[in-house]
Amino acid sequence: MTTIGFIGSGKIGSQVARKAIETGHDVVLSNSRGPETLAALVADLGPKARAATALEAAEAGGLVVVTIPFKAFTEVPVEPLEGKVVIDTNNYYFERDGHYEVLDDGTQTSSGLLQAHLPASHVVKVFNAIYSADITTDGLPTGDPNRRALPIAGDDAAAKATVAALLDSFGFDAVDAGTLADSWRFQRDMPAYGVRTTAAELREKLAAATR
Repeated sequence: MTTIGFIGSGKIGSQVARKAIETGHDVVLSNSRGPETLAALVADLGPKARAATALEAAEAGGLVVVTIPFKAFTEVPVEPLEGKVVIDTNNYYFERDGHYEVLDDGTQTSSGLLQAHLPASHVVKVFNAIYSADITTDGLPTGDPNRRALPIAGDDAAAKATVAALLDSFGFDAVDAGTLADSWRFQRDMPAYGVRTTAAELREKLAAATR
């Protein structure tokens, strides 16, 4: 098992951390307000969790989860994440993040911008299309016909395989939606966003997406 670092420890991050601990990982949590503000969450998660700064979480994690409001993506530490798989859970909400022309016109994707910010890392988008509470409740054993599937996207095949294995341990099938340029297919307002589907159903939802 490995240590998973978290840059952001809100609704999604805390649930992914909880599931990671259940499957044997250690977690290092951070947020923008400082480690001391995470004391209650760390106490709830138990001895396999600790709080740190974002830089320390990035350094400690063999795998790192970026789960912050999209508009803060340029604050993610760069050098400590070189060579690492970085899970991106973010969604672009212009109401919160402000307008980004390259996202509004479809020239780029939010995960593509994070990858550009982290040129030596391997970004994989996942967990953005599931409600946070479902991360710890919807997992089922491998082979269950009702097993929920989650879409993933990334530019590196080995990184996607690493994330798919993590999802499997959490109780989910992974459906490869393509590269980060294709990740718009499971962003907000798309058929695959926020719905519970099997792998076959998810592939249909992804194929039905129009820009």
